[in-house]
Amino acid sequence: MAEHGAHITATPGADDRPSIFEVVAQDSLMAAVRPALQHVAKVLAESNPAHYGFLWRWFDEIFTFLDLLLQQHYLSKASASFSENFYGLKRIVMGDPSGVRRLASAGVPKNQLWKSLLFLVLLPYLKVKLEKLVSSLREEDEYSIHTPSSCWKRFYRAFLAAYPFVTMAWEGWFLVQQLRYILGKAQHHSPLLSLAGVRLGRLSAEDIRALEKTLAGASGMQQPATSIREKVQSAVKKAVGGLAFSVSTGLSVGVFFLQFLDWWYSSENQETIKSLTALPTPPPPVHLDYNSDSSLLPKLKSVCPLCRKTRVNDTALATSGYVFCYRCVYNYVRSHQTCPITGYATEVQHLVKLYSVYSPEN
Repeated sequence: MAEHGAHITATPGADDRPSIFEVVAQDSLMAAVRPALQHVAKVLAESNPAHYGFLWRWFDEIFTFLDLLLQQHYLSKASASFSENFYGLKRIVMGDPSGVRRLASAGVPKNQLWKSLLFLVLLPYLKVKLEKLVSSLREEDEYSIHTPSSCWKRFYRAFLAAYPFVTMAWEGWFLVQQLRYILGKAQHHSPLLSLAGVRLGRLSAEDIRALEKTLAGASGMQQPATSIREKVQSAVKKAVGGLAFSVSTGLSVGVFFLQFLDWWYSSENQETIKSLTALPTPPPPVHLDYNSDSSLLPKLKSVCPLCRKTRVNDTALATSGYVFCYRCVYNYVRSHQTCPITGYATEVQHLVKLYSVYSPEN
């Protein structure tokens, strides 16, 4: 069996060529880190909305900024992204005869570095934003926020109809490239590497020794700055480098823990988690005194806390249990991702329509 499968993990004539298992594993590493960190940000935001709520509201931007520092640090110092370096890989410039002999400690050339950052950092950020946009458009289409005759609704319905086919073509492009890589017909397992003008190779013994020397030299001798400008530049470089090093070290130490969190909170394991962590139903919230002078809650139960008018199309927020007008709470949750009263992190999916046979006066 091992002899028959040897061609999958090794390619004749290309000793530095990584196997399909290595390249797929490094691709999935950062994909596992993001949801795990997102869950940590959500827990912090729910525990203390006033201090940590911004982590949930601006998670995509904060993660992209930290990812940019991390990837730029590794691309310039180790000729690889964080996940590629974690699996002992490096990026080799295509079409450069000296690219194979170039040590990883020299870093990726500027042209390929900016292309790599574009596909490693910016493209995933835009993809996440596009998925959120599609999700919000589907919710608007389901709840009929716009009138049926509006041009905007016809446009985004056409967009929603075309989006699954565009996604299928995108994923199919990557699948075909991986199959060609397995069969030895391509040098890249991902089309993005081809667009960046690089390919992946294994770190050699010389690369490892050069990286160790670079790390030892960076922590050892440093030339003192003479002018104020040089001192400022040196301080900025130290701060950015220290932040990138801290993020990389933290991820290197906690990568397996983050992957465990990703597995623990994945949809496939939710039923098992519920059975293992089943808790008794909590008691209802303490009855609120509607006659008290509260700046957030109206005195009458039939009044919406947001618009201060008699509620229309009563909708409860499952996160906190408070009842609002549908349009008021929908627009607020969509803009702030929090409960207007408690500040708990929430989403549009937590809105629950209420039906009653009684009038508000009763």
